[in-house]
Amino acid sequence: MNAQFVKPYGDTLDDGRVQLSFTLPVALDDVAKEGAKQLALMMGLHEPAVVHAEDMGQGFSFFIVYGQCTHRVDLSRLQVSKPEYEVLDKDGIDRLITEKMQRRMVVLGACIETDAHTVGIDAIMNMKGYNGHKGLESYHQIRAINMGAQVDSQDLVARAIEEQADVILVSQIVTQKNVHLDNLTRLADLLEAEGLRDRVILVVGGPRISHELAKELGYDAGFGTKTYAQDVASFAIHEWIKRHP
Repeated sequence: MNAQFVKPYGDTLDDGRVQLSFTLPVALDDVAKEGAKQLALMMGLHEPAVVHAEDMGQGFSFFIVYGQCTHRVDLSRLQVSKPEYEVLDKDGIDRLITEKMQRRMVVLGACIETDAHTVGIDAIMNMKGYNGHKGLESYHQIRAINMGAQVDSQDLVARAIEEQADVILVSQIVTQKNVHLDNLTRLADLLEAEGLRDRVILVVGGPRISHELAKELGYDAGFGTKTYAQDVASFAIHEWIKRHP
């Protein structure tokens, strides 16, 4: 097997076995089950089987389908956009901030607009952090200000001016109907209108965030899942150094 050409693995290597789940806006019956199977066939799955079906009430049904993917992907032809920086540990970041900035770095964090899910921003900002990785509040040379949830972008910009923030860190967990795109665009536009965009390091994180998307929206970096405080802080201090040679 060529390691560059890969397909899903289930029971045996290269068998293409996958499992997917979805909801249909119909009540559960035999016709709905067959519809779920036919949809899987249209998606390109070979020999799909509905292994679980459940009535969700009010005319909705949930399905889990198991099948065989016939496609492979050539990993050698893929390019992934990601921030380029050296990841430092907590002490290394504190030392670099002391050496280069000669003051504390001010990081302002928030879930903006309609987003009320603070789990992401808290994991990065709060003292206890996440998964054994301490948050930015534990860094001696970082002043971390967590504004919490449903923060209006205008209020965030005003606070950034008041605190003379070096970094604005935004978390977007709620992404239904791509509302995160509108929220993030509004914040970037407000910073631009206030003449602050080039003065702050603008970072966004969330489960549907990629570095490529963040750059398209006018941000300096985007981080997805499995991101910790040292990732954000390492990027921030290296980016600050680039801007202040």
